[in-house]
Amino acid sequence: MKDPVDVLIIGAGASGAAVAWSLAETKMHILCLEQGGWMNPAEYPSTGRDWEARFFGEWSSSPNIRGRPEDYPVNDDNSPIKVVNYNAVGGSTVMYTAHWPRLHPSDFKVKTLDGVADDWPIDYDALTPFFEENDRMMGTSGLSGDPLSPLTHPPMPQQPMGLSGAIVAKAMNKLGWHWWPSDTTVATMDYEGRARCINLGHCTPACAQGAKSSTDITYWPHAVRAGVELRTHCRVREITTDENGMATGVVYYDKDGIEQFQPAHVVIIACNGVGTPRLLLNSKSDRFPNGLANSSGLVGKNLMFHPYAQIYGYVKEPTDSNRAPPTCLWSKEWYDTDLSRGFVRGYGVQFVRGAGPVFEAVVSEQKGILPWGEDHHRVFRKLNGHRLGFSAICEDLPEEHNQVTLDPVLKDSHGIPAPKIDYTISENSRKMMDHALARGREVLEMAGATDICVNSPIPWGGWHLLGTARMGTDPQRSVVNEWGRTHDVKNLFIVDGSIFVTSGGVNPTSTIQALALYIADQMKQRLANLFD
Repeated sequence: MKDPVDVLIIGAGASGAAVAWSLAETKMHILCLEQGGWMNPAEYPSTGRDWEARFFGEWSSSPNIRGRPEDYPVNDDNSPIKVVNYNAVGGSTVMYTAHWPRLHPSDFKVKTLDGVADDWPIDYDALTPFFEENDRMMGTSGLSGDPLSPLTHPPMPQQPMGLSGAIVAKAMNKLGWHWWPSDTTVATMDYEGRARCINLGHCTPACAQGAKSSTDITYWPHAVRAGVELRTHCRVREITTDENGMATGVVYYDKDGIEQFQPAHVVIIACNGVGTPRLLLNSKSDRFPNGLANSSGLVGKNLMFHPYAQIYGYVKEPTDSNRAPPTCLWSKEWYDTDLSRGFVRGYGVQFVRGAGPVFEAVVSEQKGILPWGEDHHRVFRKLNGHRLGFSAICEDLPEEHNQVTLDPVLKDSHGIPAPKIDYTISENSRKMMDHALARGREVLEMAGATDICVNSPIPWGGWHLLGTARMGTDPQRSVVNEWGRTHDVKNLFIVDGSIFVTSGGVNPTSTIQALALYIADQMKQRLANLFD
């Protein structure tokens, strides 16, 4: 039998990497199990001219399309938004667009401010030092001082506005609406051994240059040098417990498909808002018949996706196409509640630079604006390199019927039940999306755009997987406490997006990692009485 480790982390993505690095200074024996492997940047699509074509197959953001051995299938038939993720060292940070906003202070007090959802048991100020630490570790670029966003201090200057940004900014100025250069985790100068961005290709899928900050090239090298053990191609099936209800370790399948048991004194889950409830629900026992840490019945409930309302059009001037990070500006003009709009809460906006030629051809043909026949090439030249996009990240409020359960039939390659998604977009979110599309149309028309098209919601837009093991002080209304420890199992912690109480209207990765660092700090402060 293997010797027990002090801390076992499940998942090597955004949160798993951050918590491993932070705990490494304790000199405990820390082991991370990751079902994927180390990535080889020489094999990334952006090293070849066919990078866009590969995004429709082996490098799709959807595990159901990719079907790599490291992936697990997801039954999302009963959802208008499909789950997208990535399994590897670095997790979905390998594939993300590197857009880097934070949750706002108001997002932590939604019940108090707006009378909906619940307040978090912590506030923005508790996370501030960890946001700053994470920005240094990941290497953010941006312009400090946005009047409508939390104050940040990026260590690198912002991305160039580019051709697209200048067009958008002029239109927003004419309308009198807020905009600001986006914070990103793409290097604008040589930083911590990583070279600056050279516009090798679209940031999604994967950056062969190493300018985009995925955790396999930021946190993990530091964590491994500090003594953390990272074991790849290890898929965890269940977390085991003893007669006292304490976690004792995990059962997993190794790279050869052989079942193994790894004992541990502390277990930390970092498997995202779908993978974490899947694992907890599959770890049921006589003591935990409804799944591990699920006395509240809320494991898997309150799934929040962020419905994306996207509208785009085509201007006469050239835009940036697939050159540079895909998001150039953001706007928080409609972020907080204004009841005159007809809904509570709000949305953030990302302005997208454009699209590459293959993507443009495929999507425009599907939309019916690119004809076949003798007019094909003329219209394509009009569209290609002239796209301008407005994408609204609409806040999802928690609703228990939006959930992750275990599929009774579908299984992964090791026979573990796959997650099943049941999700509907709320009336509040639909009103928010309609409002966003109307504002986006105004911006595009002010910029002189024509051939305006809509994706609402973006169907392959389930990047943000939140809320399915929520944080709170009441064990009947939450899964983990205010420092990430599960109410039911004193040596089991969760650090990923599943612990979100509300979703905000921004991309969550920065906040997920700040939470992971905060929880690690709490664990270090409480080491003497961790199991009390």
